[in-house]
Amino acid sequence: MDFSLLAAGVSGEGATPAWAMLAYLAAGVFFILALRGLSSPATSRAGNRNGMIGMAIAVVTTLVTHDIANIAEIGVAIFLGGIIGVTIARRIAMTAMPELVAGFHSLVGLAAVVVGFGAWLDPQSFGIADEATKQIFAVSRIELGLGIAIGAITFSGSVIAFLKLSGRMSGSPILLPARHIINLGTLAAILGLIGLYTVSPQGGAAEGWMIYAIAVLAFAIGFLLIIPIGGADMPVVVSMLNSYSGWAAAAMGFTLGNSAMIITGALVGSSGAILSYIMCRAMNRSFISVIAGGFGADAGAGGGGGAREQRPYKQGSAEDAAYMLEQAEKVIIIPGYGMAVAQAQHALREMADKLKEKGVEVKYAIHPVAGRMPGHMNVLLAEASVPYDEVFELEDINSEFSQCDVAFIIGANDVVNPAAKTDKSSPIYGMPVFDVDKAKQVFFIKRSMGGVGYAGVDNDVFYMNQTVMLLADAKKMVEEIVKSLD
Repeated sequence: MDFSLLAAGVSGEGATPAWAMLAYLAAGVFFILALRGLSSPATSRAGNRNGMIGMAIAVVTTLVTHDIANIAEIGVAIFLGGIIGVTIARRIAMTAMPELVAGFHSLVGLAAVVVGFGAWLDPQSFGIADEATKQIFAVSRIELGLGIAIGAITFSGSVIAFLKLSGRMSGSPILLPARHIINLGTLAAILGLIGLYTVSPQGGAAEGWMIYAIAVLAFAIGFLLIIPIGGADMPVVVSMLNSYSGWAAAAMGFTLGNSAMIITGALVGSSGAILSYIMCRAMNRSFISVIAGGFGADAGAGGGGGAREQRPYKQGSAEDAAYMLEQAEKVIIIPGYGMAVAQAQHALREMADKLKEKGVEVKYAIHPVAGRMPGHMNVLLAEASVPYDEVFELEDINSEFSQCDVAFIIGANDVVNPAAKTDKSSPIYGMPVFDVDKAKQVFFIKRSMGGVGYAGVDNDVFYMNQTVMLLADAKKMVEEIVKSLD
């Protein structure tokens, strides 16, 4: 969840009124309630509503309590931004949500850079310069440098994540020679420049080369950190960039003296970091390697770039699947990105309802990174009115596959690939996956045998003795199964 930068036109005149501080505190409480609500599909709508209320309080308070240069221009900007946001929200498909989030993160990072440069160019208007010497305070220089650097890293890194997630750039890792040395050297240069800028006796435009150098190097390291990361690990990258955008906003909040930005930026930064840590544990990745920007990018890792071996597999029909499903006592459904692309969630729920009418126990298994982003599958299933008590996470349901009659995989791939457990050369090695190979019968809906998962690796589940491939569009296949169940 992003809380955009506030109060880009703050004046440094006077102290913030007591009522404004209380209003910012109230906004912060609403933001905390928003994060709490978004932790569960059952309370996610209330969480979104609380976030909007908190943002409205923060924006209105900032506009009322600060000397805005031109309120009409601010109003027009808010109106146009709102129109664009509503239009995108109405038109965007759920399958494009991960790249949309990455794109929005880039805007937050760019906003931090713009605000930072604005404060550097006119520090007295922001109340961060000494009236007598006209020099920016030392602590404000640190805040400016960090805010611009983190914002620039967020912007360029999010652009790369957007390009990879949207398919405009290859999801394969792009490995530069000595990339870790380059990254560490660039980071050291950024920190050194911030330190030099902080202690420099000069002020104003004379220090321009330092600020510009910090921004350029930060933009560069944002690209360098993300391009070595493969597509299978992109969900963690998006979460980490979300954290970066929060810290950038918090740094600018200190510069602007805006407590709302400090509170919301810290909330976004810390929650994004915690989510990244949880996802790293779910995928058996190192949290430190996320920050280093090289995990999931072993030069010796296997991938989907080579020719695939032609192996025998069983192909079935909707009638075959319907017969086995209604004969089963327990069915576990594993939805994935293919279900989202086909918008098959409503047909899937209808199929599950018919099976339950016939006395079949039905459960849904959701991987922590299903659909390329946490919560993606939960939202789609909630949209189809799937009961929350039928949806289970990996750690809660994985032990039940050995007792289930049918594992019904619809559009998932990497999260059921046993190579994650057995093949050390695989780019997904170490990532926890569903033990569908232990189920008595597996039905696997897939468009064709030619495609592979987002990680670009083949899946041994396709060729197991108990697996029947249902090669078709996910929605059409499920609709055919529903007709056969009738």
